[in-house]
Amino acid sequence: MRLRALLETDALGLRLLGGEDELDRTVRGVMTTDLRDPSRYLSGGELVLTGLAWRRDAADSEPFVRILVAAGVAGLAAGEAELGAIPEDLAQACSRHRLPLFAVHESVAFAKITEHVVRQVSGERAGDLAAVVDRHRRLMTSGPAGGGPEVVLDLLGSDLDLRAWVLSPTGRRIAGAGAPLPAEVAAALAGEHLAATRTGRRGPHRAQVAGVTYSLFPIRNTGRGAAPAVRDVRETVLSDWLLAVEADAGDWPAARLDLLQGVTQLIAVERDRRDAARTVRRRLAQEVLELVQTGAAPAEVAARLRVAAPVLLPGLGTAPHWQIVVARVEWGGDGAVEAGPVAQSLLEEVLVDPAATGVDSVDRIAVAHCGDEAIALVPLPAVAPAPATGEDGGAGAPADGEGGGAERPDAGAAAGGAGPGLHADRLLAAVRAPLSAGLDDDGRLTLGVSAPVHSAEGLRGALEEARHARRVAAARPGRVCAAGHHELASHVLLLPFVPDDVRRAFTARLLDPLRDYDRRHRAELIPTLETFLDCDGSWTRCAARLHLHVNTLRYRVGRIEQLTGRDLSRLEDKLDFFLALRMS
Repeated sequence: MRLRALLETDALGLRLLGGEDELDRTVRGVMTTDLRDPSRYLSGGELVLTGLAWRRDAADSEPFVRILVAAGVAGLAAGEAELGAIPEDLAQACSRHRLPLFAVHESVAFAKITEHVVRQVSGERAGDLAAVVDRHRRLMTSGPAGGGPEVVLDLLGSDLDLRAWVLSPTGRRIAGAGAPLPAEVAAALAGEHLAATRTGRRGPHRAQVAGVTYSLFPIRNTGRGAAPAVRDVRETVLSDWLLAVEADAGDWPAARLDLLQGVTQLIAVERDRRDAARTVRRRLAQEVLELVQTGAAPAEVAARLRVAAPVLLPGLGTAPHWQIVVARVEWGGDGAVEAGPVAQSLLEEVLVDPAATGVDSVDRIAVAHCGDEAIALVPLPAVAPAPATGEDGGAGAPADGEGGGAERPDAGAAAGGAGPGLHADRLLAAVRAPLSAGLDDDGRLTLGVSAPVHSAEGLRGALEEARHARRVAAARPGRVCAAGHHELASHVLLLPFVPDDVRRAFTARLLDPLRDYDRRHRAELIPTLETFLDCDGSWTRCAARLHLHVNTLRYRVGRIEQLTGRDLSRLEDKLDFFLALRMS
């Protein structure tokens, strides 16, 4: 029952003192107490009745209300028999914590309110249990019927007043009834689900995000495309969908839990349909990849691309550019998990625009796997070349420039990006947190992105470029790492492959004398060196940026040279300092 229903029953003698906006809270029970701390007897959802015997002075109200709110009670009803009017300090505390407060007329016994609430709650539970079997039958017989998971979720909302969403393992919204979840909430729920699954806990999993409780039900692939037997949770944890329900399923009866399990089975049918459609795209990618890797003639590769283009870019008349993304998932331990299919499913999800919804939003992505690698062939709409823009990252660097480039495939056309292309870091920005939870402490995802190519001749080079970028990403710390082609034309490519002991010795020899001097004299030699190199050795620009007189700057640089035995007017020494700072 709802709190609002209590006010509509005149015989209960309740008067609302505050919390009108919270009257749609559900009452699951009732408790009478005059203890200063009744938390051990509260489980959440109660209407608490009190005669105020716990209150000695005004300072007692705030901690009492705080305890009730932390326990998750639905509301507080205070009797007027002991003190007459309800104390103002109690009303203010309830208002601060958004706890509905009722006054109980002195002529009404708490036993009467208790009896009414218990009778109403028991009757509603009995009715719910009697109807849940019929609802289950309706869901199982009607099914999505071509309407997708939204049909099932609509029934949950209309019949059981449950708001629910189907989410991907990265938190992307696949389906939902009613208002969409905020992206940050969906990502947090996906992370909670992946972390719980990795620990081996059975669903549903309880999660609380932004003060709201959700129950998370795994949706496992049980259709034609499912693996015959999952030997290790790591085989599917990064590909399973989940059903997020805005409710706490901890106190649900078994019949209602069975109903939700039936819902997940129906949604799994939709997933099976999606996987069947994805098979065609995977086969196209596999065929093109085999031709590229075996050194087939460009004309033969181009012919396969002409077949693939209409499937991956339906309705687009022009030949697209292509970009290659390579991903690898590595697990610790005995290596019993076949990593290729895991990386394949995961890369298909990562390449989807996080703003896209629905089960068909991956219909322009073709991913194959070769050994432990997943390789994506990503089509990009052809665009007219523009003049190179140098440092601003426009057309001169269409895939990875900082200022332009779409973040997902086809985003240049669909989302108004400045130019087509994938940027390695942006690919993982929205999914890094949930995937890190799924990888736990024994898994890594590394990803490399090639530059766009506009012909079959460029695909072999693009594949090697993406593989090399992935190796650069693998040399970095972290559970989820990516690198793009632009990093392969820089010293950044070399630094990750320098052995750790060599890096430490090199940086210590050049920078430790400066660090020691800074520690003793607070001379800021290291920041001065960084700024001097960043200004290309310009005395005036460096002095202006550091707000120093040029003579002071010359003194600091001279001290750096004295301590290290180097000459900052020589290119070789400048380069050594630059690399030492980058490796430190």
